[in-house]
Amino acid sequence: MSDATLHATSQNPDDFAVQIADQIESFLVAVTEVAKGDEPGSTVPFLLLEVSQLLLAGGRLGAHEDFLPDERYEPDPGPEPDADGLRENLARLLDPVDVYSEVFDPYAPRTAPVAARISDDLADVITDLRHGMVHYRAGRTAEALWWWQFSYFSNWGPTASAVLRALQSVLIHVRLNQPLEELDGLDTDQDLGDDALEREAGRVMAEEIGTPLGIRQVR
Repeated sequence: MSDATLHATSQNPDDFAVQIADQIESFLVAVTEVAKGDEPGSTVPFLLLEVSQLLLAGGRLGAHEDFLPDERYEPDPGPEPDADGLRENLARLLDPVDVYSEVFDPYAPRTAPVAARISDDLADVITDLRHGMVHYRAGRTAEALWWWQFSYFSNWGPTASAVLRALQSVLIHVRLNQPLEELDGLDTDQDLGDDALEREAGRVMAEEIGTPLGIRQVR
């Protein structure tokens, strides 16, 4: 899904920067299309695929030696697109599985899980990637690579990894018929015992998540 005008015709398609930019552009275009909601039943599988592919680019950036920008101070990239519309569309499409819990640093002892939203996280990742793309499109390749690598370590890499685990968990719960103990959007004020509540959560998952996504449960 890369923009055909993204690169000059003289650029080598095997060049590292070209490949990374293509992968990032593909993610930006794909997630923007998913957020339009034209195929709501495929939202989670499509996002799982796109985030997985993005993290391949992130892994390549992470494994590469440090990039250094050409200038000491970052050139002004100008105004950046607002991601609020995309965030809101994704939140609507992902309801009721938008909220999930994540441990920020798995190596920090006794770290408590924190609540997060897939929609917020994806919008945050896209903001980081777009920032670097502005530099890349302006011909500042070293600046773009430096930014993508730096923000991979400092923000969008861990964020995308957390989103990937959440999306995987949704599909695992549905396909293996493993009900969630508690589901965002479920009326937990009902007078139900723990077992009944868990069964009700599983039913809601199957109806509200599995069926629209076209996901077949494992019997």
